[in-house]
Amino acid sequence: MDAENIDPRILALMEKNPEITTAEIASSLALDEVLIRQRIEVLADTREKLLIVDEEIDALTALKVALEAEGYNVIVALDGFEGIEKARTENPDIILLDIMMPGMDGFEVCKRLKSDPSSEHIPVIMLTAKGETADKVEGLELGADDYVTKPFNLKELKARIKTVLRRRNF
Repeated sequence: MDAENIDPRILALMEKNPEITTAEIASSLALDEVLIRQRIEVLADTREKLLIVDEEIDALTALKVALEAEGYNVIVALDGFEGIEKARTENPDIILLDIMMPGMDGFEVCKRLKSDPSSEHIPVIMLTAKGETADKVEGLELGADDYVTKPFNLKELKARIKTVLRRRNF
């Protein structure tokens, strides 16, 4: 059972009985108590959630730390397949998506995310070294909300993230 199915059931049990324990929820749903604790922790985190999809671990780690310092809940994926899966299970508020990745490039990831009803609403910022106009146009036509080329200015990226999130919340 995935998080999309578990979370509403956990919330329903908690609404019905605010004093319910994680052990009681786990027993009621026939699931592991550790999993229930993890899901409750995720549900209790009200920070805006960013998903970064990039195979470059050094760049990803530095960006993760910088954005966590801004108060964001940052999750990461190291390739396109993992990025799609985490977009579905974690329901991030925004996705920062690299284009040049092995296996499935960011264009294909964006296309799949925007064609899936469970993730089409999630804003995407393409974050990549591909700065040609044709690449930018392709990303935007696939549904990306913004396109930032590497190397980027961290202040500018933070401002773009805030702008896209502001538009999303209208």
